[in-house]
Amino acid sequence: MNTGVPPFSSLSHANEAFNAPKAPEAYGEAGPDTPSLLLSELIEHLGRHTVTPLGRVDPTGRVLGTEFYDALDELTDAPGGLLIVPSGAHFDAAHLAELASAIADLDYCAIAMKCLDEHEPVLAAIAETAGIPILRVAPRVSWGLFEALVGRLLGEQRRSEDAHFDRGAEPLFALANSLAGLFGGSVAIEDLGRRIIAYSSVPGQAIDSLRTRGILARRVPASPFNEDQYRTVIRSEEPIKYPQLDDELPRVAYAIRAGALPLGTIWAIYDSEVDHLTPEQVERVKSAGAIAAAHMLDDIRVREAGQIPREERFRTLLSGTDVTGTEFTELGIPDERGAQLLAFSLGENDHPATLAQLRSSLQRQLSLLHPESVAVARRGRVYAIIADAPYEQVRRLVDPLVPMFDRLIGPGITIALPGRAQRPNEIARLREQADVLFETAARLGGGARAGGQPSRGADRILTVSQLRPQLVLDRVAGLMAQESATLVDPRLSSLAAEHPQLAEAVLHWCQAFGNITRAARELGVHENTVRHRLRRAEEIAELPLGDPDMLLVTWLQLRALP
Repeated sequence: MNTGVPPFSSLSHANEAFNAPKAPEAYGEAGPDTPSLLLSELIEHLGRHTVTPLGRVDPTGRVLGTEFYDALDELTDAPGGLLIVPSGAHFDAAHLAELASAIADLDYCAIAMKCLDEHEPVLAAIAETAGIPILRVAPRVSWGLFEALVGRLLGEQRRSEDAHFDRGAEPLFALANSLAGLFGGSVAIEDLGRRIIAYSSVPGQAIDSLRTRGILARRVPASPFNEDQYRTVIRSEEPIKYPQLDDELPRVAYAIRAGALPLGTIWAIYDSEVDHLTPEQVERVKSAGAIAAAHMLDDIRVREAGQIPREERFRTLLSGTDVTGTEFTELGIPDERGAQLLAFSLGENDHPATLAQLRSSLQRQLSLLHPESVAVARRGRVYAIIADAPYEQVRRLVDPLVPMFDRLIGPGITIALPGRAQRPNEIARLREQADVLFETAARLGGGARAGGQPSRGADRILTVSQLRPQLVLDRVAGLMAQESATLVDPRLSSLAAEHPQLAEAVLHWCQAFGNITRAARELGVHENTVRHRLRRAEEIAELPLGDPDMLLVTWLQLRALP
């Protein structure tokens, strides 16, 4: 059908759409082999720096593919399609409302477009009225990269040869030479593993020994400044200029990323005494980052074409929906052996770019010893699955990851080992258990030892046995809250509310296993004061603390409930 919306008014947008990868003609119903993703998960994976959802997002809505809008053609009947509208910013409200209504009737899942800040409320109103969400794409994310990133998350296989960029390294070398001419110094383009994948060779360019050694080895040499610099660059949206450090010449660094997905970095030696970058230099570096991202992202898509379907199978297990029971076999995990789930929380390092960096670093490390491993990012955390192994082997695998991630990403990453799954449909339960471990440890102040004692470095690897006392108390508190009329003793509740000092004395006495001296020391009072308060508590609340069962119930209630 033709919506009557006028054609693109910007030639550059039209050319961009023409050169972008073409989407499948129609998606139809999602079958077992149809790549799909919940729209809410897609938004989460892309990150707030890439898209902003406007309007209500259906929690059950799925994305089955992408479609570029062409006003000269009829809209394709593509249920579950994400309609990309490169020139949407030039439509007036009436035309956009008509388009939104039309694609809502065709069961598309969302519209992706760009707009000015002042137009966002109008788009939100259109989305609510039409009943279809609008994804506002960040201005600096090109449509080609946006579509490629969505396609990678979906695991789509493009049918058009035009969908692929030149996968050779020559364009990246040419890009490095172009920047070297601008800055006057050697330029290196690196991947996240700090391998130099392209470098400049302009006659007369400034170069130092660190860059020379890196080019010869095709890897960045170790430097005392590396770790902090890389972390800062990966998280920054702008080019960063570093002054000369010892024998290292001044450098300009910029992150290569596709949306929120970090792919690598650009490092240009800066042959100038000027402290700041010119607007032209900033724009050229950003443009180079976008071009490099296009080539590197396409290379990732080709190299990991076999990995993407495996990631989708793993996502199915984590969500617990549409599990068929054959997922372990498809992932290369023997059914009779079962699987282990590993979970990683960023803590204070939480950032979309950091999350993607953690996932890619983890996948590289695990694949060395576990070729069957798969790692994915989900709702701010990273999860990995490996074939089951004895606990000691799993610890030997994850223990070195803590200091490594501290160095690469930043301190504070926590690992949860929720246990093993014998069958695929048990993975979702383990994922929930891992989330509980993270939440419990956070309440205790990071990692925690049994009994709620202070954390040590090793305690950033969380297990059920380590946190079982707190898990039991949390479960008891939940049961008491749900069934307070039956399980909560009103005498203890009144004692805690009206005589908090007496209730506190009873609790500390219980925790001291009846040792008056220890309880007095914990309370900071005289031993006779503790004895007096215990007698008063027994009298006021009529508590027979000499009865073992009553003592246990009293301790549980005072410990579990605030």
